Parts: sequence; C-alpha cells; structure tokens
Amino acid sequence: MIPIISIVGKSDSGKTTLIEKLVPELTRRGYRVATVKHDVHGFEVDRE
Repeated sequence: MIPIISIVGKSDSGKTTLIEKLVPELTRRGYRVATVKHDVHGFEVDRE
C-alpha cells in the first residue's frame, strides 16, 4: 500500500511552510514524493 499524507488547515495556518520542510526530509529519507494542490475557491457544496 502506498502511504499518503494529507495536510489540511485554515488559511495562514502554515500548511505550505510545513510541506516545504516535509518534502525534502521525506526525500532525504528515501521516499518518493509527489504533491497535489486542491483549491476549492468558487465551489459550493450541495445541501440536498
């Protein structure tokens, strides 16, 4: 199974800073790393 890490938080909570530090460390430890950014601006959840 492929390990997956998800970083979630409010705006200005340090998510990007954490990822910028985490990716090089995981790479140094021999992990293959990929990132995906999901942005929900302009998206509304159906309430039905």
